[in-house]
Amino acid sequence: MIDFGFWLPVALGGLLSGGSSGLLGVYVVGMRIPFLAVCVAHAALAGAIFGALAGLAAEHLTLPALTAAILTALALGRVADRSPAGDANVALGVLFSLSMGLAFLGLGLFPVLGRSDHDVRALLWGSLALCRWRDVGYMAVVAVALGLFVLLFGKELRALLFSREYAAAAGVRVGLVWALFLVLAAIALTVNFQTVGGLMIYSLVTNPAVAAALLVRGHARVIFVSVGLGAGVSLGGFLVAALTDLPTGATIVLLSSAWVGAAALWQRRRVRCRAS
Repeated sequence: MIDFGFWLPVALGGLLSGGSSGLLGVYVVGMRIPFLAVCVAHAALAGAIFGALAGLAAEHLTLPALTAAILTALALGRVADRSPAGDANVALGVLFSLSMGLAFLGLGLFPVLGRSDHDVRALLWGSLALCRWRDVGYMAVVAVALGLFVLLFGKELRALLFSREYAAAAGVRVGLVWALFLVLAAIALTVNFQTVGGLMIYSLVTNPAVAAALLVRGHARVIFVSVGLGAGVSLGGFLVAALTDLPTGATIVLLSSAWVGAAALWQRRRVRCRAS
């Protein structure tokens, strides 16, 4: 007999998490800042780790993780504006090194202080099987907020995809839109940790978007396919993991990577057919 009390929140959580990550990935990849997910994820991990060291229970670790992720996102926006040519990747490299150092320092302090790091390790690797209705609620709020942001600032975001300098010259409030995007990205990445874990969440953001860009043309189509692929690989990866008793996060990542490989082969075949 199917236990809907267990499977329904897991299924909804996978669909929401993968779909919102796929939507976010279209802009992260399009702006050529895929390292954003890695940087923010490690910052959130560092926040959760030090929250656990401070004695917070597992269900309360989201707050320090969110705080660290949002602060890092805001710092990224600030530093990127002051870096050479406003290159966000320069700031990402610096902030990623800092957040990664803090995260691993915190992990090293658990045995020194004689405390269990079980809750933190669950965040590192993630598991959709642990998803409950409260988590689904968080994921739904984030997915709706991200969708509304894309609808309200669609033109501004497309201008940013082309060029921040062009967007500013066209009258786009680049600073505001960029800051809002970074904060929403930080929140989405942190809330969706549970899907594949903090160490691999960036793959769920980038892989569906890359595969979508290889499969279809047109901004709206890329969004649609990326959201669908994100939701599909998230839920599909969990089902495969459940049937084979494999780690959920790793299975989702490998499935999303397989889609990128298949999309690349499809594009190569399409190009050859056009050339012949």
